[in-house]
Amino acid sequence: MNYADIKRVDVANGPGVRVSLFVSGCNHHCYNCFNKETWDFNYGNVFTEQTRKKILEYLEPDHIKGLSLLGGEPLEEANQEGILPLVREVKQKYPKKDIWCYTGFLFDEDVLGRMWNENPHTKELFSYIDVLVDGKYVEELKSLNLKFRGSSNQRIIKVQESLVAGEIILHELNA
Repeated sequence: MNYADIKRVDVANGPGVRVSLFVSGCNHHCYNCFNKETWDFNYGNVFTEQTRKKILEYLEPDHIKGLSLLGGEPLEEANQEGILPLVREVKQKYPKKDIWCYTGFLFDEDVLGRMWNENPHTKELFSYIDVLVDGKYVEELKSLNLKFRGSSNQRIIKVQESLVAGEIILHELNA
């Protein structure tokens, strides 16, 4: 897996001060994507053991609320395999910090409807993700008034609560 960037201090991609990992590789190709260069799976740097350790170090301070995974597309099959060891260790080392994941895939249709059974990493990966911002970016639905998402079709989903309930539970930030 490659990554485009790591933001050590990010306040735009989830609540509080966060560390954000922008993975490379995306097949959605949303019109007017703000991160087009990350569509290429070979863009940026190779994600190594040293990269993982650096992110864990960045997460250590108490003022850091959590980790955000963006892209590119974190849920592309190759990227799931790459980020799984990272999120596993984040939850082991920092159980009170939350993990947000941004995806163009839909939680109910794509993740639970297909990936859950087809990709051996999806179930474990989602056992560590607290919040999923799902849905492709749609230029016609863009709004600067939305918190932590670019277009109004995108949902902010409480993952663990949704898995327990068997239905999508939206985060109060959807308003």
